[in-house]
Amino acid sequence: MNNSRFIVVEGLEGAGKTCAIKQVITTLRSYGITDVVVTREPGGTPLAEKLRKIIIDSAEDDVITEYTELLLLYAARVQLVESVIKPALKRGYWVVSDRHDLSSQAYQGGGRGINKKLLKTIRDAVLGNFYPDFTIYLDLPPTKSRDRVLMRGSKIDRIEAESLLFFQRTRARYQELVADNPSIVTIDAKQPLEQCSAAIHDHIVQWLSSNSQ
Repeated sequence: MNNSRFIVVEGLEGAGKTCAIKQVITTLRSYGITDVVVTREPGGTPLAEKLRKIIIDSAEDDVITEYTELLLLYAARVQLVESVIKPALKRGYWVVSDRHDLSSQAYQGGGRGINKKLLKTIRDAVLGNFYPDFTIYLDLPPTKSRDRVLMRGSKIDRIEAESLLFFQRTRARYQELVADNPSIVTIDAKQPLEQCSAAIHDHIVQWLSSNSQ
């Protein structure tokens, strides 16, 4: 279990990614894996955090186009991958991230309707053959996602303020992308927290066991 790995947690807003990451880390520690770096997208470096602020904040005097948003996201992603994730993996650390490229494929590809071929071209150009080793997708209906976001009582950001139809398209693309990918597991995020955590624990244990043989 000394080989480093890159684990990603994905899902709509309110799906429980923060709690899921905590469960992933707890499970890893139970296997003696304590050298873990936790990060997020967009963000994770000083520059990427500045790009995050641009992406999620509304600017009434200068509307962000879908292609500007896409390129900003990839700029932040490449900065994080090259400055944090790859160096950590090289040092033998495990990396757990709140979102990665699957988010762009779902949000910008599904939600924004950006051409799949263009997304793949950009992804391949800037990330090459770099992929997560394991991804947990927390599946949540958009109506439930919206309810959970509103229950937080915090300011709604530019992405969270999108229409229900936008999130329906995003979820549909998520489901399409994860369907035939053996490195991604789907968790029903409508379940109570305890059941979600137990399911995440079981999937991580199964994955660790299969990779230790």
